[in-house]
Parts: sequence; C-alpha cells; structure tokens
Amino acid sequence: MTTTPIEAVDRALAAIARYERPDLEARLRQARARLRDDRVRLLVVGEFKQGKSMLVNGLLGAPVCPVFDDIATSVPTVVRYAEQPVVTLVRGDSRVEVPVDQLPVYASESGNPGNRERLDHVEVGIPRPILGEGLELVDTPGVGGLGSVHGAATMSALPTADAVLLVSDASQEYTAPELEFLRNAVAVCPNVACVITKTDLYPDWRFVAAQNKAHLEGVGLEPSFFTVSSTLRWHALQTGDQDVNRESGYPPLVTYIRKKVLGEAEALARRSTAHDVHAVIDQITSSLRAEESAQSDPASAQALIDQLSAAEQRAAGLKERSARWQQTLSDGVADLNADVDYDLRDRMREIVREAEESIMDGDPTKIWDQFTTWVQDTAASAVSANSVWATQRARWLARRVAEHFDSDREQTLPSLQTSSGDPLRAVRALEVRSDEKFGVGGRLLNGLRGGYSGLLMFGLLGSAIGLSLINPISIGAAVLLGGKTIGDERKRIVQRRQNDAKAALRRYIDDVTFHAGKESRDMLRVLQRDLRDHFTALADQLKRSLQESIQSAQKSVKASSADRSARLKEIAAELAALEKVRAEVTA
Repeated sequence: MTTTPIEAVDRALAAIARYERPDLEARLRQARARLRDDRVRLLVVGEFKQGKSMLVNGLLGAPVCPVFDDIATSVPTVVRYAEQPVVTLVRGDSRVEVPVDQLPVYASESGNPGNRERLDHVEVGIPRPILGEGLELVDTPGVGGLGSVHGAATMSALPTADAVLLVSDASQEYTAPELEFLRNAVAVCPNVACVITKTDLYPDWRFVAAQNKAHLEGVGLEPSFFTVSSTLRWHALQTGDQDVNRESGYPPLVTYIRKKVLGEAEALARRSTAHDVHAVIDQITSSLRAEESAQSDPASAQALIDQLSAAEQRAAGLKERSARWQQTLSDGVADLNADVDYDLRDRMREIVREAEESIMDGDPTKIWDQFTTWVQDTAASAVSANSVWATQRARWLARRVAEHFDSDREQTLPSLQTSSGDPLRAVRALEVRSDEKFGVGGRLLNGLRGGYSGLLMFGLLGSAIGLSLINPISIGAAVLLGGKTIGDERKRIVQRRQNDAKAALRRYIDDVTFHAGKESRDMLRVLQRDLRDHFTALADQLKRSLQESIQSAQKSVKASSADRSARLKEIAAELAALEKVRAEVTA
C-alpha cells in the first residue's frame, strides 16, 4: 500500500516521539501543516474581455464568475473549495459574507466600477472535485490591460502563483503587452500556459493560433498552448455531449491542470516532505550511531567525543553573525536593496525624460488625457519589471545562502512566494493644477493692450512730422504689436502649462518611486527574516543532536559491560525502526 506524504510524516513523528526532540517534532508538524494547508494557486490573466471569466466557469462547470457582454471583472476573484457555495468580501483584515447572487454587484465593473468598494479580492467557495484536490483559481481584472496600472497588481501576484494561464481570444494575434507579460511570468512562475478562447466565434482561429505560436518562438518562449471554446464547453456540460466537449478543447487543458499543475505541486510536496523526514531521521540516527560506536569500543570513545565536540562547535558557529551564510545573507540583501532601488530609479528617470520631451512639444492640456494614460501605464510596466527582477534576484540569493550554510548537502528553502500587493494602489492620480485659460476675452484684452501701445507710440512719432495721431502707420503698428502681444501671452501660458505639467509629472513619479521602493524593501526584509529564522532553526537542531551524541558517548564510558550489551541491542532495534520509516518515505 502506498504511503501518502501525511502518513509518512505521522509515522516519522511516532518514531521520534521517544527521543524528546521538540525541535525536530516541530519541523515535522510544520511539514504536515504545509501538506494540509498548501493550495495550488492558478492565476488566470489577460486583457479586457478576452474570456477569462468564462474560462474559469468552463473549467469548474459552474457559473462562478459573472459573464455578460457589458460586464467585466473589476476585483480579483479567488475560487476555492467549500462544502456549500459561499461568497466572501475581503478588505484588509475584514471579511464579510454576502449572498451568492450578490457576486456581480461587487466583482464586476458594472456593479463596482474601478473597485470603488476598495476590496482586496472576493473569495468564492464551491464544492467541485478539482478544487477539492487543492486547486485555487484566481480570475484577475483585465480592465486597462496587462500594461496598465491595474496590470501592475496582476504582475505583483506572479510570485505567489504556482501556475499562470494567459488568456487571449482568437480575434487577433498577441499584442506587445501580452508577450512582455509572458516573458515576466516565465521568469518567476514554474508553469505558464497560453489559452486561445472563442474559437467558435472566429473562423480563422487556427491561423491566429499558428501566428501566436510563431510570436512565442520569436521571443524564445515555449509555454504550453491550448485553444478552447467556452460556449461549446458550457453546452457540453449542460447536455452531457462528449463529442461537443472534445470539440471545445477543454479536455487537454483540464488534463494539463491535473497532471502538470496539481501533479507537479504534489511531486514538490512529496520531495520536500521526504527531505524533511530524512533530515530529522538523519539527526536521530547520527546520535544513535555515535552512541553505538562508543558502546562497542569504549577505548576509542574519547576520540569520538573530541570529534563530536569539534562538530558541535562548528554547528554553534553557524549561529554566529560572522558565519559565512549570515554574511552572505546580510551583504546580499544590502546589495540587492541598492540594486533594486537603482534599477527602479533608472527606469523612472527614463520615463521622466521621455515624458518631458513630449510635454515640451506643445500645449500639454490638449493631449493631457492620452499623456496621463501613457505615463501611468509606462510607470506601472516599469514597476512590474522591477518587481519581477527583484524576485529573480531574491531567489538566486536564497539558493546562494543555502549553499554557504552547508555546501555538502542540499537544503530545502522556506516558502519564498512573497507578494508585495499592489504597489501603485496608494499612488495619487496624475493631475495638473494649472487652471489658467486664454479664451476670446483674454486674447481681445491682450490685443487691445498691445495695439493701444503701438497706436500711441507711432501716432506721437507721426505727429512730429505733421501726421495725425491716427494714421496708416500707427494703425499698422497697433495691429502688429497687438498680434505680438497675443502671441507672447499665448507662449507664456503654454510655457506655464508645460512647467505645471512637468511638476505634476515629477510629483507622480516621485510618488510611484516612493511606494514601489517601500514594497521592494518590505519584500526583501521578509525574505531576510524568513531565511535567517529557517537556517538558524536548522543550526539549533544540528547543535542539539551533536550535544546529545556527546552526552551518550560520555555515558558509555562509565557503563558496565552488561549495560553496554543491552544498550547495543536497543540501539540496533531503534535504528532498524528508523530505517524502516526512511524506506517507507523513500518509496
């Protein structure tokens, strides 16, 4: 009979209970809790109205996410297993249950435009077998697109995802933001797949799919690729028609989720569980074998004690701040903080330079709406790229710290799926404060002021040579100076608007840099704390195991021959029991 990971942990807990090692028991209980509580998070992302919500409904066989022609998802919708259908609104630490039929009121753009309710996400619980296996689906908002401010929140969730489905319909080929998102997703997520939807609506969907595959190959990406029709899938679910279900394209996608996403997550859970159990058993058996050696040959016990004492001192040194892994972690986080901050500021400076060039080309008020959208989307894209790069570097640092902690054996790292949330949520909108206008009245007043000066000046000069105050020369001068005054005033107003626009731009970029930088620093602090606590706990466990080995060896020197013989039989039985547990875990 196959041993499940949880059963393996339970047997290991029972096997080490007699040794009174609460530190090792805590490690196994933590592994057990991780097995029970860990969910496999599947992020469903894509541009606006590409069929993400219909895809989620088709996968689950239930109308979980609202889907109408005039409705778009405005809040992330997290779908997980529950015995009875339930909808929960999550806002910070607050959780409020609402009737299931109220979901569109809070999760859709028509009911909650721009997320005016300020919800973090909406949780939906339904009883579905695939969710019962641990799958958690997240339908993300597509409003504004992947490169928009809203897209930054989706990008920040990437490190927490076990898999990502990029959804795009068959109406057109991949856009530049979609390809850029895929590049970032592949960099930080283990499983990424592309899904082309609405194949029933577009006869040329095969050509579009082929072109999309060519685009992916062109940028060096090879994600799994699926083409589906949610309409056919829904019809098949209602009628039970298997032929229509196969035609919908969903069976290969469901198989991918079960085998690739859920299957690989389970394999990872088994590997990490086996690693934890093996590490705990190794520490117990090393103590027993040291005692066995001392009991078998008391004469050589002192040499063994000296050897164990040296190892114990090395284990104690792992907790010192001067330990190599401690220095690697401290220096690495400091360097990474500086590099991430420099990268973010460099990206923001480039945006400012390009935006200011656009501002200086003319009157910014005429293009302010388009300019604002471009700045916000470009800043969001830069923040997302910076976050992905920081995540990659952080994981590289974690592996390096593990190598320096113990280069002779592989170390299992703690969960590094840190999410920074939405770094742009607290950023104020880009607004220009200048309200100075230059209408017909203003132009007329400035023209009269300049014209009067010209008329008076040249009229007085003309009177010196016998001409009247109002003559053709003074009138022409009045017209010219009046026009020049109007032009100068227009230039002054445009220049002031440009200065106001540049000031607003710099305030916005400073705000983005401040909040995004804070999120990055928080993420790195959490990383440093988690790695420090993880490896310090391992050092404590190793040190205690060696101390017990020393104590056992010291006792064996004072034991009688009969006591040693009895103890050797006990040790052999205990080692056999532990090796049996190890064999079960390995299997």
